[in-house]
Amino acid sequence: MGILDFHTELRVEFGWRRRTVAAGRVDSIRSLHLRLQWTGCVILCAIGLLVLLAAQGCKKPNQAAPEVVLTIIDQSWLDKPSQALLGEELKQFTKETGIRVQVLPAPEVAVEQLETWRNLLESGSKVPDVYGIDVIWPGILGDNLVDLKAYLGDKEIASYFPELIRNNTVNGRLVALPYNLGEGLLFYRVDLLHKYGYAAPPKTWDELEKMAKRIQAGERAKGNKDFWGYVWQGAPSEALTCNALEWQVSQGGGTILDENGRITVNNPQAIGAWERAARWVGSISPPGVTAYKEWDAFNIWQTGKAAFMRNWPNAYVAARDENSPTRDQFDVAPLPAGRAGSATTLGGQGYGVSRYSLHPREAAMLVRFLTSRNEQARRCRKSSNPPIMPELYKDPEILARNPYFSTILVAYRQGVAVRPSTVAGKKYPDVSRAYFEAVHSVLSHKKLAPQAAADLQQELARILEPKAVSTKADVLQERTVAGR
Repeated sequence: MGILDFHTELRVEFGWRRRTVAAGRVDSIRSLHLRLQWTGCVILCAIGLLVLLAAQGCKKPNQAAPEVVLTIIDQSWLDKPSQALLGEELKQFTKETGIRVQVLPAPEVAVEQLETWRNLLESGSKVPDVYGIDVIWPGILGDNLVDLKAYLGDKEIASYFPELIRNNTVNGRLVALPYNLGEGLLFYRVDLLHKYGYAAPPKTWDELEKMAKRIQAGERAKGNKDFWGYVWQGAPSEALTCNALEWQVSQGGGTILDENGRITVNNPQAIGAWERAARWVGSISPPGVTAYKEWDAFNIWQTGKAAFMRNWPNAYVAARDENSPTRDQFDVAPLPAGRAGSATTLGGQGYGVSRYSLHPREAAMLVRFLTSRNEQARRCRKSSNPPIMPELYKDPEILARNPYFSTILVAYRQGVAVRPSTVAGKKYPDVSRAYFEAVHSVLSHKKLAPQAAADLQQELARILEPKAVSTKADVLQERTVAGR
């Protein structure tokens, strides 16, 4: 297995803030802006052609009504397995409804995906009809998405995990239906635990530290000098937001903002969790872990150079592949607990319908189909990411094909850490960036944790402060600065 594309979970690595940018960052932003322009040209050309064809069809009132053709843009359309899976589902949808679906090209980089989605929706583009929605995007995009409650009954909505429905509900409007579930998991080497006399994976962070230290020392003594006890994601990115939330929520430190949007992160429990993680760097974790994202940790894991790893369910699917070198060596468990229990960051993807779609009813039909029980069950009869309906975790056939689903459910029930993306809304990119930069400053020993938490509180207060109503000139100036 080579470098793994973790697009499903690693959605938003916010490359800049949507405000004045420091002079030292202008060159990188210009480069990103050029990439966005190129990507936008490809997507807009495809959209323009579709709109033109639709307009031509509308000019012939004496002819039979043209068939409905839906368009979908989906960030998971980037790798071959996802293409094959979605392609099968869309063919089945067409077979059952007669409605054809065309897939639009999407940028490969997460920040470009979100920017493209925002530009399309905020411009009122009539295509795409359906958008793939990351779990942290509903609050950012929700104003321009249809309320799906108009197309679903209460019983159908209740069939999904309630936390996912709450996450996708913005100001009382259900703007997306969940498609798959992601959560942080602890990967562990079964063979090494047995070798060093451990009957089970660690239950607490203290146990993880002790076991990782012992196994690391033992393996190095046998000549494996670059072996490490624990690898995870410490790069200043959305990946670090996910990891750090798990540390601090398990310690009782909260989730940055509470459900009312109040800043809660500056507290002793959160500070203690950051300090613990900082001690891992260079001891049981590589010094370079502060630059690791999901695929970095996964590649070290795949070479057999780590006893424990924190990662997502799609890493499990990849590591169980028939060609994977670790296929028969590992298992997964819930993340270790702190003083407040275990916590796993909620991840995943869903689908929403554009407010500007010419076919909202048919688009809602497609979303319901892709997220339906039947399609979830069919998908899970192959090796897959976890489903989004609790009922399917009781299906013997599904569990036989995906035995790790039982661990997924246990971890989920023990405690889900939800990023404050819905309550922060369009400001979540800046909230997350401020948070992971603060945590990273502690991991890299640039700041002491108490000072980093105090500075973060001030920065979040500035970000969340209500702004005066902007004029068109203000908006134009902001977008010009962001695009430089």
